[in-house]
Parts: sequence; C-alpha cells; structure tokens
Amino acid sequence: MMIRPPLVSVVDDDESIRESLPDLLREFGFAAMAFSSAEQFLASGHVDETRCLILDISMPGMSGPELKRELSKRKLYIPVVFITATGDESAPPNERELGTAECLFKPFSDTGLLAALKAALRVN
Repeated sequence: MMIRPPLVSVVDDDESIRESLPDLLREFGFAAMAFSSAEQFLASGHVDETRCLILDISMPGMSGPELKRELSKRKLYIPVVFITATGDESAPPNERELGTAECLFKPFSDTGLLAALKAALRVN
C-alpha cells in the first residue's frame, strides 16, 4: 500500500503564485492543488483531504481570514499559512487566534515556506 503525501492547498488570486507554488510543494514532498478563490476551494471537494492551506489574506470575494472562519464554523480545523503582498506587518489578522502557524510576506523564501509548513503540520 502506497502512502499518499499530505495535501497542501494553495488559495490565491495571483496566477503566478498558483502556478509556481504547487511545483515547489511537490519538490518538498507534498501533494498540492491550487485554487483561485476561497469559494472555488470550498466547492472543490478537496476540503476534507487538505492537511494545510497556504492562504492569501486579501482576495476578491471571501478573504483568507473569512475562509478560515468559515472552515472553523464547519468544524474543519485545517492549519493555515497566510501569505500576503501587503508590506505592512500590522495587516495580518490575529493569526494565532485563527489557529495559524505563520504569516509570510511576498516574496518569501523557499526555506521560509518550508519552515512555516513544518510548523503548521508539526513535522520535522
């Protein structure tokens, strides 16, 4: 029986992020899927199998923090690594309150992303 790697879902309205991050995540040993909106992710059928979300804070429609709250309402506690292009460090939501492992500012390093994912998934 083959063990499937954990699924990390990327939700970001930035096409370049959706195209590049899944490849990097696969290099790290994760399964990866990308979605252009919170609504697309919720409708995807992959919510239950997602083990970690890389989630843009500011998106048209439902924002990243709003998606995190919606998942909590549904009693789905998926660890989140927020990402943002906003350079203002006061911009991130109270990520600890939302159960967030990390908030990365774009552009972020590969090693920074991997460290955030490991913290979110609590793996070494």
